[in-house]
Amino acid sequence: MEKRSAQILKTISENQRIEVSRLAELLEVSPVTIRKDLDFLEERGLIKREHGFAILGSPDDIGNRLAVNYEIKRRIAQLAATLIKAGETVMIESGSCCTLLAEELAVGKKNITIITNSAFIANYIRKYSGIRLLLLGGDYQSISQVTVGPITRINLEEFFVDKLFIGADGFTQRTGFTGNDYSRAETVRDMARQSNNTFILTESRKFDQQGTVSLLPIEDVGGVFTDDGIPEAQERYLESRNVKVYKVPLHLPG
Repeated sequence: MEKRSAQILKTISENQRIEVSRLAELLEVSPVTIRKDLDFLEERGLIKREHGFAILGSPDDIGNRLAVNYEIKRRIAQLAATLIKAGETVMIESGSCCTLLAEELAVGKKNITIITNSAFIANYIRKYSGIRLLLLGGDYQSISQVTVGPITRINLEEFFVDKLFIGADGFTQRTGFTGNDYSRAETVRDMARQSNNTFILTESRKFDQQGTVSLLPIEDVGGVFTDDGIPEAQERYLESRNVKVYKVPLHLPG
C-alpha cells in the first residue's frame, strides 16, 4: 500500500484536483480500493475529499507540502534514519521530511524517544506504540501546527540530545539556511542550543530558493540530507564549510 500511496500523492499533487473515479483508472485499482486509500491519506492530513474529488489543501498546510514530492522526501528520511541508533533520544522540528523521519523511526527503530514541537508529527505517528513522544508546549501556530515562543524555550531547557533534525525553506551561500517564519526560526535556534549536532533535511530544489529569515549559521550545521539534484557548487561550498552532504537519488532506475 505504501507504494500505491506514493503514486496517489504524486498524481494528486500533479493535478491539484482529480476525480476519484479517474484516479482509480490511472492506478488500475477498483473504486472501493481507491476510496480506502484516500480515507487513509485524508485521516493523516495529506489530502482532502470534496464531492467525488481528491484535492490538496492550502499551499501553506504541512499536509499539502508533505504530499508534494512525497517519494523523494521519504528516501531522504530513510537515509537520515540510518544515523539514529536504538534507544536514542532525538529532537525533530516540523517539516515534511522531518515528519517522514519520525515515521521511519517509529516503524524501524526500537525504544526511540522523539522530542518535538510539532503537533502534526505527534498526530502523524500516534498509531505506533513502540515510540516515546514528548510534545513541547508553547504558542500554537495552527497552519504549521507547531509550538513556538518563550514557553517552548523554557520546555527545551530541560533537555539535551545528541541530534536535532530540522527542515529549511531555502539556502544561498550569502544567507546560509533560511526559513519563512521568524518565530519558528527562533525556536529552531533554541532547539540547536540543546543539541550536540544539527542536521537539515531538505529537497535539492530548496537550494534555488531563499527564505525571509535566517535559521542557523552554517558552522552550527553538521550535515545536510538531500537528493542528488543539489547544485554542485552548493555541495562543494557546504563541504568546504565542514558540512557533510548526504544524498539520495532524485530519480530511481526504471
